[in-house]
Amino acid sequence: MSIGRSRSLARYACPSEAVCRRELVAGVVSWRRDVGPGHDGPAGVGGGRGWAMVRISGLRTAVGRLRRGWRPVLEATVAATVAWLLATRLLGHPQPFFAPAAALIVLGQARGQRIRRAVEVVLGVAAGVLVADLVVQALGPGSTWTVFTVILLTVLLAVAFGATGVTLVQAAVSALYLVVVAPPDGSLVPFRFVDALVGGAVALAASLLVDARRPLAPLVAEVRRTFDELAGLLGGIADALDDRDEAAALAALRQARGMDARVDGLRDGVLAAGEALRLNVRRRQHLGRLRSVDESIRQIDYAVRNVRVLARAGVTLSRLHTSAPAELGAALRSLAEAVSQAGAALAADLNGQEETADRHATRADESALAAVRAAGQLFGSTQTLPLAMIIGQVRATAIDLLRGVNPQDDAAVLARVDDALGLPPV
Repeated sequence: MSIGRSRSLARYACPSEAVCRRELVAGVVSWRRDVGPGHDGPAGVGGGRGWAMVRISGLRTAVGRLRRGWRPVLEATVAATVAWLLATRLLGHPQPFFAPAAALIVLGQARGQRIRRAVEVVLGVAAGVLVADLVVQALGPGSTWTVFTVILLTVLLAVAFGATGVTLVQAAVSALYLVVVAPPDGSLVPFRFVDALVGGAVALAASLLVDARRPLAPLVAEVRRTFDELAGLLGGIADALDDRDEAAALAALRQARGMDARVDGLRDGVLAAGEALRLNVRRRQHLGRLRSVDESIRQIDYAVRNVRVLARAGVTLSRLHTSAPAELGAALRSLAEAVSQAGAALAADLNGQEETADRHATRADESALAAVRAAGQLFGSTQTLPLAMIIGQVRATAIDLLRGVNPQDDAAVLARVDDALGLPPV
């Protein structure tokens, strides 16, 4: 059977997906037997060189993942090993399985949630140990009713106290371990709780050591990436409108719809930085910076939403036969500069560079108002609906940026923006 024949069957004559797949594989095998293993196959199939390229591509992907993720792997491995050594050599526990397990569970959580997860793991183990001990004494170890009762009571107790999934699971696993695995004399009961403490403490210590030198550095990098991407998005919308390029406008809209993930990344970064600062006693005085950044992120979230609406109106405008006014491109590029300067201000503020932060904040303020003034020149009776929507979103985004980089009274911000837009005072 030729490959063309197999494709015809797969497309038109196969009674089921499984039959189609078998026919296609048979066609490939037949083709490779006829032409030999050293030839490249048709598009999408590949021969010897084709399969080699696929393997090389997969290897490169794996190497790239390892290059990006080797630090967490090393951190978890070392922490689990240290927890095991402490439990066995220092405390003399005979089977300290849960010490490295607890360390891995805590380090498996995202930064910013590890302190909470460590407490939940310890509480879950304590609850499981308590319930299992009481049930085993009442019903005896190893029976089906004992297992049923232990699981039911442990889960009910965890739910009653509002436990999260991690606490609930750890309580149930700890209780089951004592019923099913631990010796009947219960000699391992007190060790479980101590092992959880050891594993959680080692995990938190590992987090502290990793973030000890520059606990705010990951957040600063995330701030710069987010603001640079948002500024680039606004510049891309301006270029698409200048060129009346609908495809570019649609690409900008897709990018705008993905900006929510960036804002979520900023929020996660604030949580992670806060946890790192709380673990580092010498740097806790920097927690005040995070509060101002957290407030700014809320305004940036609003700005991202406004830009998404702006991008949607930009797609509509790019479909019209008339060219976008030059003032519109100037307004969008000024707004992009304001976003870029706002990101630089927040990054400098996190690094403790107050003068630099103030300088960038002033530039962001000036660029945002310049964007509003440029958009205000288009405000008139001849504008189209998409253009009016873009002007409105330029105004809304400028307001959110001004609130984010330099907290001001809402009435003062609105007055400055509307004055730049040329609207009469209220």
